[in-house]
Amino acid sequence: MISDPKMPLARSSTGMPELQPPPPAPEPHPAQDSVSKPPLSATRLWSRRLGVLLFVFLCATIGVMLMILPWRPEWTDNHLLMANPALLTIFSSGFTRGVCTGLGVLNVWIGFWEAIQYREE
Repeated sequence: MISDPKMPLARSSTGMPELQPPPPAPEPHPAQDSVSKPPLSATRLWSRRLGVLLFVFLCATIGVMLMILPWRPEWTDNHLLMANPALLTIFSSGFTRGVCTGLGVLNVWIGFWEAIQYREE
C-alpha cells in the first residue's frame, strides 16, 4: 500500500497503521463568492489593449513573412547560403519550405486567436 505523506495514520484493531481520510473542507461563505474584482485603471486597461494589439501585429507580420519568404528566390539566392552548399540543399528543399510556411500559418492563427479571445475585465 502506498501512503500519502500528508494523511494522518491511525492504528486499527490489528495494530497496523491505516490511512484516515482527510477532514472535509469547509464550505465557502456565500458572501465571498459575490465579491468581484475591482475594475482596472484606465492606464492599465490601455496598456493591456496596446499589448494585445502589438502581439497580434507581430504574430501576423512574422507569420505572413514565413508563409511568403520561403517561396521567393531570396530564400536560397543569398550570400549566407552560397558559402555552405549543405545548408543551401536543406533550405531549398520543399520540406523545409513547407515547414516554414506551416509555422507561418500557425503564427498567424495564434495572433488572431489571441485577438478573438481578448476580454476586458
